[in-house]
Amino acid sequence: MKRARKPYLAKEEFYTFFKQIPKAELHLHLEAVISRQTICRFYQRRHPDATAEQADTAITEMFTYSDLNGFIQAYLEVQDLYEDPSDFDYVFADLADYLVRNGICYAEVFAAPSAFIKKGWDFSELIDTYHRNVLKIKEETGIDVRLLIDVSRTFGFENAEKNLQLLLAYRIPEIIGIGLGGSEQKGPAKLFGNVFDKARKNGLVTVAHAGEDAGSESIWDSINILHAARIGHGTSAALDEELMQTLAKRKIPLEVCPTSNVFTQKYVKSISEHPIRTFFDKGIVVTLNSDDPLFFGAELLDEYWNMYSQTGFKLKELKQIIHNSFDASFLDEDKKRSFNELVIKKWKKEKI
Repeated sequence: MKRARKPYLAKEEFYTFFKQIPKAELHLHLEAVISRQTICRFYQRRHPDATAEQADTAITEMFTYSDLNGFIQAYLEVQDLYEDPSDFDYVFADLADYLVRNGICYAEVFAAPSAFIKKGWDFSELIDTYHRNVLKIKEETGIDVRLLIDVSRTFGFENAEKNLQLLLAYRIPEIIGIGLGGSEQKGPAKLFGNVFDKARKNGLVTVAHAGEDAGSESIWDSINILHAARIGHGTSAALDEELMQTLAKRKIPLEVCPTSNVFTQKYVKSISEHPIRTFFDKGIVVTLNSDDPLFFGAELLDEYWNMYSQTGFKLKELKQIIHNSFDASFLDEDKKRSFNELVIKKWKKEKI
C-alpha cells in the first residue's frame, strides 16, 4: 500500500530529503566558501604570536558589517591573508566539503583574481592551482566544477580588460567564461561592454551581477549592453514590470541569492518579502544560490528550506527550481538532460 505524502515536511526531514536530490549551484564565490578554520590558519600564519582566541576575535571583528560595501571590505581583508597560490588548495578543499554537504553535483563558481594579481602573484600559477584542484574535486567526489573569472567592476575597466587578456593567454577548459561582480555603485555595467564583447568573440560565456545594489537600469544595461546570458541577483527587477516581462519572454535566468539580498537591505528586508515568488509566478527562470556561504551564514540547502518555510514555495515548485538550475547552466544539452532525468529518478525514490 502506498504511503500518503505528508502535507508539510519538518526541517530535519526537508534537509535529509533535499540533500539526496542532485542540484546545481550557479552563483557561488570561491573565496567565500573558505571555512573559518582555513581563515584562522591564514591569520595565525600572518600573526604568529596571536593565540587561537585572539585570532578568533580578530576574525569575528572582520565579519562584523552591515552593508554591501562593508561586506566587500571584509571580503578583501580575507583575500589579503592569502600569501601564495597554493593557499587555494585549502579553499578548494573547503569547496569540495561544501558541495558534498549540500548535495550539489554541478557548480559554476566565480573566482576573483584581481586582488591577488595586485599582490604580484603570477596568473599562470594561479590558473594551474585552479586547474589541479578542479580535477581533484572531480576525481575524489565525482562533482563537476566550472569556473567563471570575475573581471570585477570594483577595480575599474582597465583592470577588467587586463583580467580578460590574462585569461585568454592562460586558458583552460575548466574556465568557461567571465562574470562582472563587485560594487555596482563604483562600476556601472554599461562601462564594461567592450570587455564582454571581446570575451564572447573568444568563445567565453558572460554573466553579470546586477540589480543587487542598483536600480533596474543596471539589469537593463547588463542585458542590452553586456548581453549577459544570466543575471546575478536581479532583485530590483521587481520594481520594473516591463523588465520582468522581458526576462520572462527572453528566458534570461536570474541567479537569486535570498539571504545575501536580505543582508544588503537594499530592496529586500526579510526572506518572506523576497520577490523570488513574484519572479517565479511571472515565468522568469529563477535559480536558487547561496552566493557567499561563510560571509552570510547560509548554504544552498538553507536557501531551499527558507523558500519552503518562509515564502510559500511548494515541493513541486522547488523541484522546478532545481531543474532550472541545470537548464540555466552552461552544460551541454545532453548533460542537462542527464542531470534532469537523475533529479526525477531521485525525487521519485526519495519522496516522502
